[in-house]
Amino acid sequence: MKKNVKKNAKKFAKNNKKPLIIGAIGAGTIAVVAGLGKAFANMKKSAKAQHEVDKAEFEAAKAEARASFEENRGRNTYQKAKADAKQVWDEAHMTPAERAEKEQEARNERLEEAKARTEAANARREAAKNK
Repeated sequence: MKKNVKKNAKKFAKNNKKPLIIGAIGAGTIAVVAGLGKAFANMKKSAKAQHEVDKAEFEAAKAEARASFEENRGRNTYQKAKADAKQVWDEAHMTPAERAEKEQEARNERLEEAKARTEAANARREAAKNK
């Protein structure tokens, strides 16, 4: 009887590969879950960091608004508000060519400022080298 059981077990093992397939699927599932776990953990860290940045930027905007309010307290701000509104109105009614020209001018100013800062930093570096 023992010989029959062994023969049947061998035949069953040859014909039935399900245990291997199930094991492989289980291993693949575990690998996918582990990968997703790492991805979600990274996303969570990134979201926390971005939240901190957003909170800091929001606090800075609030502080700037408060400072602006205090600076303009007691002054005639109607004229300033009217001038700001006119500026916004003028910007909204620019042609695309005018808007592009204005943006190019702003870029040129920023470029000149950056070059001046670079020259100043290079001069400081040279001065520090020559000491």
